[in-house]
Amino acid sequence: MASPARRVPSSRRTPFLVAAAVAVFAAVGVAGCGSDGGSSGASAAGTLDVVATTTQLGDIVREVGGSAVDVHQILQPNSDPHDYEPRPADVAAVAKAKVVFESGNTLDAWMGKVVSAAGGDAKVVTAADTNVDRVAGEKSGPEASTYDPHWWHDPKNVEAVIPEIRDALIAADPGKEAAFTAAASAYLRKVQALDGRLARCLSSIPASERKLVTSHDAFNYFAKRYGITVIGAVIPSQTTQAQPSAGALASLAALVRKEHVKAVFPESSINPKLADALAKETGATAKLELYGDTLGPVDSPAGTYIGMEQANGEAMMRGFTGGKQGCPA
Repeated sequence: MASPARRVPSSRRTPFLVAAAVAVFAAVGVAGCGSDGGSSGASAAGTLDVVATTTQLGDIVREVGGSAVDVHQILQPNSDPHDYEPRPADVAAVAKAKVVFESGNTLDAWMGKVVSAAGGDAKVVTAADTNVDRVAGEKSGPEASTYDPHWWHDPKNVEAVIPEIRDALIAADPGKEAAFTAAASAYLRKVQALDGRLARCLSSIPASERKLVTSHDAFNYFAKRYGITVIGAVIPSQTTQAQPSAGALASLAALVRKEHVKAVFPESSINPKLADALAKETGATAKLELYGDTLGPVDSPAGTYIGMEQANGEAMMRGFTGGKQGCPA
């Protein structure tokens, strides 16, 4: 099974340009005039204005909300949430939103400043604070927190978050309760099917072959769910802002050789240089990419949450088996 999650939180608390945030409020006021002004906060087009910080949350909220929600997604595909500095447009979006969805556990800690600067009356829902099964986090570093922030890599956690999103949307726009309930139920079934596929696929090879080495320590939830052993990470931290030492890399290389690890998995939002070097030194492959902190581009197979985790399962199976097996959708 996976090693205990090591954790030094995720988002770097970047300095926010308060002056720029304040300056945008004139534009925020104009944008707010597009609202129907009713208690639901729906826009003139009849949609509910919401904000989601991460690509994963943005996709999940769109699935549950459907055409009834207008989602301002702060992070874009292949962007690093650990190193994001909010923009005035983010403040404007939060100012007119009725619901703000945050990931939590320090991954998007910068969002607190955005919500504070925006004012407004948005309900803030933090996914990691709902009924998810959390993995212990790292205890050291300037962003240390109690839990590993990468909760979505266990589909069971996404199953737990879906009802919370549904209920928040219903509270903000009660007239669309039936639509939100139906969409949430349909999406829940899709996530459950994903979990079943991954479990069957990954359990088809011996546990001794499920050995994971990645760019940074982002897959403890996935590993715990599917019986994968986390050997290590090039950046030995749950935040990409940490820096690996030469000694740590040498120790990891020795462990990769000892454990006969077949693949080192670079991540889509992290420079692959160190992962490539580790693979070259140890004889492993580094040609199979994972999606750790972000979805892929919208038009890619990993452009949705389900597509991302399916792609991760496929890549891991290819790496674990030396290219002999995959995880077909």
